[in-house]
Amino acid sequence: MKLVIQIPCLNEEATLPVTVADLPRSVPGFDTVELLVIDDGSSDRTSEVARQLGAQRVVRFASHRGLARAFAIGLSEALAMGADVVVNTDADNQYRGADVEKLVRPIVDGRADMVVGERPRDSMAFSPAKRVLQRMGSAVVRWISGTTIPDATCGFRAYSKDAALQLNVFSTFSYTLETIIQLGLHRARIVSVPIGVNPVARPSRLFHSIPEFVFKQALTIVHIFVIYRPVEILAWPGLMLVLLGLLPGVRFLLLYLAGRGQGHVQSLILASLLLSTGVVLLLAAMIASVSAANRMLLEDLRLRLRRLETERTSRTPPE
Repeated sequence: MKLVIQIPCLNEEATLPVTVADLPRSVPGFDTVELLVIDDGSSDRTSEVARQLGAQRVVRFASHRGLARAFAIGLSEALAMGADVVVNTDADNQYRGADVEKLVRPIVDGRADMVVGERPRDSMAFSPAKRVLQRMGSAVVRWISGTTIPDATCGFRAYSKDAALQLNVFSTFSYTLETIIQLGLHRARIVSVPIGVNPVARPSRLFHSIPEFVFKQALTIVHIFVIYRPVEILAWPGLMLVLLGLLPGVRFLLLYLAGRGQGHVQSLILASLLLSTGVVLLLAAMIASVSAANRMLLEDLRLRLRRLETERTSRTPPE
């Protein structure tokens, strides 16, 4: 069994040594523990420092691609390294390395496919407003994905090999919400474990303000919801519009049959607008359901191909 700990980095020359020093070199249940660093186009010596610290693999982007892309590439690289379990952590030493064992334990015991850390609320480096938003965002993710994860934005998490193979990260902002929603909708076993946090080393580089954070996370949720549950997005509004359109339509019909239809054309126009819009949305929902079925087939095919590629890579001896 191999555990790969991946660290997406952007200009982390100063904090990376502390983070790596805190990580375990051995974890019960694993024969080897290896370190993977993804340098997201850093302008400092992040890649050099990672190699000096003994990282088994360092992937460096020529330009900055964003956290979500760095995470996705990291998963692919970790699987190519032969990982049975992948742990993702931040380079700013926010999370305690000793908690890696707590993260991977449910996967090693066969109780989970994905494990998300739950930070203590009273020690989070969050303002009161951000704590409220974090709870609201986690509640929305739980509703969409059907999971019970209390801290959906925590980046300290572990994935089994099969869970990692299933992930397709579309967002360019962050992977945290998207991966929970994807695996939750695929009925993966997702659990949460309490973890500790270290003092804040620096401000977040992922966003510059709370409104920006809320806006980008909301876009991510809507984007994933449209991709994975398009029928709910289109069918329910369409049905509501059709039902609302029937009210003025029936009203005009009754008035018309009573000989008082003249002067009530507005009801007919409103009914036509509501009914036509509702029907269009229902038709779009039908098309979306067909597209969703095709997407599921393509995802299954992609999963099979990724498994074959991973097995082939793991069997290929290093040069």
